[in-house]
Amino acid sequence: MLETLIGALFGGLFRLAPEVLKLLDTKNERAHELSMFDKQIKLDTLRAQANIENNNTSIEIADIQAVIEATKAQGTVTGIKWVDGLNSSIRPILALQWLILLWPAVIISGIISAIGSGVDPLVAVNTMFGDEEKAMASSIASFWLVDRSLRKMGK
Repeated sequence: MLETLIGALFGGLFRLAPEVLKLLDTKNERAHELSMFDKQIKLDTLRAQANIENNNTSIEIADIQAVIEATKAQGTVTGIKWVDGLNSSIRPILALQWLILLWPAVIISGIISAIGSGVDPLVAVNTMFGDEEKAMASSIASFWLVDRSLRKMGK
C-alpha cells in the first residue's frame, strides 16, 4: 500500500511537471514578446524621427533651391533700361536705408532715451550696440562685400 501511495504521488508529480514547465515557458515567452514589442516600438520611433529629419532636410534643400532660382530670376536682364536699373537698385537702396537711416535712428534714440533715464552714456552705448547688432552689421556688410567679390570672380 505504501508503494502504491508513493507511486501515485510520484506519478502525479511527473504528470504535473510538464504542465509546470509549460507555465514557466509561457511566462518566459510572454516576457520575450513584451521585450520584442518594446524594441519594435523604439525602432519605429527611430524610423519616424529619421523620416521627419529626412523630410525637413528635403524641405530645406527645396527652400535653398527656391532662393537660388529667385535670385537668378532677379538677375535676368529684361532689355528695358529703366526696369533693369530699378531692379538692380532695390537691394542696395534697402540696405543703405537700413544701414544709414533706420538702424542708426533706432540705436541713437535708444541711447538718448537711456541717457535721459539717468544711465551712464558708455553703458547706454554698449547696451544699445550689443552682439546682435554687431552680427547684423557684419552680415549686411559681408553680404555686399562678398557679393561684389563673387561678381568680380565670375567675369
